[in-house]
Amino acid sequence: MKLTQILIEALESLNSNKMRSGLTILGIVIGVAAVIAMLAVGQGAQDSITGSINGIGTNVLFVFSGNQMGGQGRNQNASRNIKPLTMNDALAINDKFAAPSVAAVAPVLQGNSEASAQGQTTNTTVNGVTASYGEVRNEKVSEGEFINNEQYLGHASVAVLGTDLADKLFGRKDGLVGETIRIAGQPFRVIGVLESKGGSAFGNADNQVVIPLTTARDRVVRRSSDNIDIIFVQATSAEATSQAAEEVKQILQTRHNIPVGGDNDFTVYTQQDMLQTASSITGILTVFLGGIAGISLLVGGIGIMNIMLVSVSERTREIGLRKALGARKRDILTQFLAESSLLSLLGGIIGIMLGWLIAFIVGKVAVATGNAFSPSITLSSVLLATLFSAAIGMFFGIYPANRAASLQPVEALRYE
Repeated sequence: MKLTQILIEALESLNSNKMRSGLTILGIVIGVAAVIAMLAVGQGAQDSITGSINGIGTNVLFVFSGNQMGGQGRNQNASRNIKPLTMNDALAINDKFAAPSVAAVAPVLQGNSEASAQGQTTNTTVNGVTASYGEVRNEKVSEGEFINNEQYLGHASVAVLGTDLADKLFGRKDGLVGETIRIAGQPFRVIGVLESKGGSAFGNADNQVVIPLTTARDRVVRRSSDNIDIIFVQATSAEATSQAAEEVKQILQTRHNIPVGGDNDFTVYTQQDMLQTASSITGILTVFLGGIAGISLLVGGIGIMNIMLVSVSERTREIGLRKALGARKRDILTQFLAESSLLSLLGGIIGIMLGWLIAFIVGKVAVATGNAFSPSITLSSVLLATLFSAAIGMFFGIYPANRAASLQPVEALRYE
């Protein structure tokens, strides 16, 4: 039989039972749409996280207090006194002789507080920083200026707002320089507004207020010592990042009196470390979501096999008549396989369109809720879902097709 003839007969057979064929296709449609949508969500999450990390800069290190590289280190650290990071640690890292691969250092004091202005109140993240923070973190202002060294040294009551925070407090994102806000009940003069970075897996970077570290310690976060929460370190180049990380570790090990071979009471993350960790997490998430969605494809395949077995029973006399008129076993086998494959292929095509629509809607909902998250449909995910759905149709169609092709003409013609 010619391919065109096989396809025409398969379409005619499926068309004769529109309702049954439609319900069978629906199972494949749901399965393929689920796979496409879930893979798109997973890829979108990975793109969002890696984009947020890359936005910081390719040569930035993150220094945290405590050993955060593994559970064993944390348990050991819990049993001994961990020295917190201090401003003196940041100054030591910024020593060009001790750390020639380090270009700039930005210590940060972090906290959460209530901000209010013009009768509006909201909770926000407060970052107490030095003048080098803007350069190290690649922060840019859409208007006004960033905090300078004079304001840091003078304990000035000035603030730079994130765009979301500005919108919540003032209902606009520009023309705010000179306005006054209150943070933890203390008045601050707005000197600038940060450019929008959007939400990410690390939180909403636009819902923050940046103030001088000295002011944050005295009036908002209220730390009595020179302890800080995190140190951002900028290497001289992307190629020097690894060397800078080693220099930072050596300086802190010496300052914290950590013996050779002992566990560090701090953690130095490079951007590559964070990218690998994020990619690993999102990769597992994508596989997990895709696996769950794939189960629905298997259910759809079982539905195809069930319908094809019913079709074989209903057309037993037809099969017997065809074989009596000279149809070979191969012809019958091909005919039923074509019908099952056509069911899965049609379901796959419709499922791809439905999956794209679901991913589009998820992206719109994410944007509406303030998260810059965009599901990404890749060619590989479309091909995977299409080929998998076609394989499902072939696999679950083999048994019914073989059963039909193995019928004896005489027995088939006797069938009632």
